[in-house]
Amino acid sequence: MPAPVLCQSCGASRAALRRPKTGQALCRGCFVAAFEAEVHSTIVAARLFQPGETVAVGASGGKDSAVLAHLLHLLNERHGYGLRLLLLSVDEGIAGYRDDSLAAVRRYRGRLGLPLHVVSYQELYGWSMDRIARHVGPRNNCTFCGVFRRQALDRGAALVGADKIATGHNADDIAETVLMNVLRGDVGRLRRCAGILTGGEGALPRCKPLKHAYEKEIVLYAYFQGLDYFSTECVYAPNAYRGHARALLKDLEAVRSSTVADLVHSGERLAVREDVRMPTQGICQRCGYLSSQPLCKACVLLEGLNRGLPQLAIGKPSRLQKALTDAEKPEVGFQEDSQQTNKATRTIDF
Repeated sequence: MPAPVLCQSCGASRAALRRPKTGQALCRGCFVAAFEAEVHSTIVAARLFQPGETVAVGASGGKDSAVLAHLLHLLNERHGYGLRLLLLSVDEGIAGYRDDSLAAVRRYRGRLGLPLHVVSYQELYGWSMDRIARHVGPRNNCTFCGVFRRQALDRGAALVGADKIATGHNADDIAETVLMNVLRGDVGRLRRCAGILTGGEGALPRCKPLKHAYEKEIVLYAYFQGLDYFSTECVYAPNAYRGHARALLKDLEAVRSSTVADLVHSGERLAVREDVRMPTQGICQRCGYLSSQPLCKACVLLEGLNRGLPQLAIGKPSRLQKALTDAEKPEVGFQEDSQQTNKATRTIDF
């Protein structure tokens, strides 16, 4: 019988795992300590927080946000960051999914003793995600949800007086985003998607303390710490383009174990030629939210829904964006069907 493998860090305890990130054989205690130390090092090196700041932790109920909330609460006390932490959740209105995930958020809210604030699509936009899906069909649901959720987080954070938003994006998420933006040729997003701290210039700053943490190690940390989280995939996720990028990433990682770290590093180092025209940040003429177009994407998507023409709002630039900017109604040839266009127009002010 082979001798048990000892932890390569302490040399005393039996190894419980081999780290996906480094290949080290570590015991449970040494892995937890190393993981926490690396996240703390990331926060300090990037100067993510300043003493006295109020930080809204994006809390979806999943493993990433559960680990992020636990770590920020732990490290804030251990290292004296001097932060006021609160949990911020977005209720998209997805039956059988978001209710259960919010229940998980409320459970770790009670364990950590942090205040929780929830904003909903219904309150902000007058639409739930389930209702949007019925109008849009099986495709492009994630386009609407992603745009609305990002703005909902910003609006929720502003309502509670937060100075910064912390999200649970991990190394795998960022590698997928780099890959997606390369495949789509989206130079504007490609330039900033790997940044650990984004925003500023009028936008509420967002940071990613788990930027260098592998998804597999986040799962292991949550397991070893006994963290409570919701693990069911969103019912609309199978139709998302990100799923194809994720599958490709896993295939590449099976061949080259450093693929995730390599893509993150590439995203950080990519340079854009000086003669490439980049989007100019401005203000949405309708709601005042930051936008590189006269109308922000959320307003265009919302107008498409309210007019019964959701497909017109998709694409860059969308036909509806041009029509709204020119103060014109969409052409009859663009209309989906007479029944939908006869619906009363509903305007949501926010």
